[in-house]
Amino acid sequence: MMRIASTPNASKLQSVSASASAAPASSTSSTSIRSSSRCYIASPPLVRSLACTSSRSLSVRGGLRSSFFPSEYDVVYSSLASKGKNKSYGKVLCMAKKSVGDLKEGDLKGKRVFLRADLNVPLDDAQNITDDTRIRAAVPTIKYLIANGAKVILSSHLLCEKHNIVRVPDTSVNAIFSKEFNYLFAFRSSVHLRTSSSDFHQALLNGFDGGSTNHVASNTRAGSKHLGRPKGVTPKYSLKPLVPRLSELLGVNVVKAEDCIGEEVEKLVASLPGGGVLLLENVRFYKEEEKNDPEFAKKLAAVADLYVNDAFGTAHRAHASTEGVTKYLKPSVAGFLLQKELDYLVGAVSDPKRPFAAIVGGSKVSSKIGVIESLLGKVDILLLGGGMIFTFYKAQGLKVGSSLVEEDKLELATSLMQKAKDKGVSLLLPTDVVIADKFAPDANSKVVPSSEIPDGWMGLDIGPDSIKTFSDALDTTKTVIWNGPMGVFEFDKFATGTE
Repeated sequence: MMRIASTPNASKLQSVSASASAAPASSTSSTSIRSSSRCYIASPPLVRSLACTSSRSLSVRGGLRSSFFPSEYDVVYSSLASKGKNKSYGKVLCMAKKSVGDLKEGDLKGKRVFLRADLNVPLDDAQNITDDTRIRAAVPTIKYLIANGAKVILSSHLLCEKHNIVRVPDTSVNAIFSKEFNYLFAFRSSVHLRTSSSDFHQALLNGFDGGSTNHVASNTRAGSKHLGRPKGVTPKYSLKPLVPRLSELLGVNVVKAEDCIGEEVEKLVASLPGGGVLLLENVRFYKEEEKNDPEFAKKLAAVADLYVNDAFGTAHRAHASTEGVTKYLKPSVAGFLLQKELDYLVGAVSDPKRPFAAIVGGSKVSSKIGVIESLLGKVDILLLGGGMIFTFYKAQGLKVGSSLVEEDKLELATSLMQKAKDKGVSLLLPTDVVIADKFAPDANSKVVPSSEIPDGWMGLDIGPDSIKTFSDALDTTKTVIWNGPMGVFEFDKFATGTE
């Protein structure tokens, strides 16, 4: 995950969630920052499994495909040719998008609808909601189901953040956010954007034929500011605090289950009237959820007739509640929020406003090679950070101390720098770095020029001069894609470049 750094120009860098523009005014406090021209796309949650092709067609891989593009939908192959800097995308898998709006009263009345939403809202120590944006964002889909007589079985997860979070609403700017932390952080005068450290699915940018490796498990969990996933039933992660606000926004009394599967849930669903809403307990209380366990998915699906996915922030995950249940529930469609985010994503990526920049971070060149190579054919500016930069430094003959280096990728790094030059892409590497004498949160640290890393020291973050240089470069752009952290941000001392 990452956030836009606090710099003199950072307040000018604007990022806004597409879903925020659809949500009504919040009763909680928020900061409003306006920008009329810049679009930021920060490692969208769907990019690992979604490739955009045109305003009305998508290429989908992995869990997302079966999540709301079930097998009965028409599938065609098409060849796309693009103009300008973009290269031909070749053959891509395209399919029509179907949303809950395509389901009418006859399809929904009396039906049990399993609705996977993203209600992962921040709570204070007293379990009060500090930002209800995600709840409000889910309201249109829930209200539509209620109005059409459906029995809504609402499922979500909940985690806790260390930071106070506010959403910055702005209808004038397109934006797509990353994974399940779909928030803006307001801190001092800067705009903070927390995003995923997981890799882009190569299919988004390099011809849509890459694999579908789940980098989330290896990157996000280890390198997150998050307090962690619930291990079994944990009261502080219960969805119970959400019930009053949900009931208020929906105008109905939301019933809360003490579990997400089992006999109690079956009884509550059986007694649920048309237009009623049942909130299941945190689905991640079960380890089977994240393992996409078939039996667990079957139990979730057993109480429903059809499926709606409105959890944009978790749609990239092949979990039991996002992918597994779709094997048992037909149709499986997108909710209004997910549909809206997809439309923004398609428009922003397929036809970006220029200058177009990308920020790519992370520890290894090898995990980013597909992304970088493709970006070189599309962007005007490419900013590199994270552990991968030391491979580039060493390829230039610089000393890197004990910093992470992929020795077998030195020639590749040299080749990428030459490709950037040949294509007229401004490739920026940090000019200074924060180094440490050990890999630990309490390590001794100092800032040095990137060419002067001493033996026995390792680079763990980009330096202040680089932060300013990167921010100044971004201030000239209109579209930015951001993927991966700038440093070891799980250690506060080395989080500045990312923050």
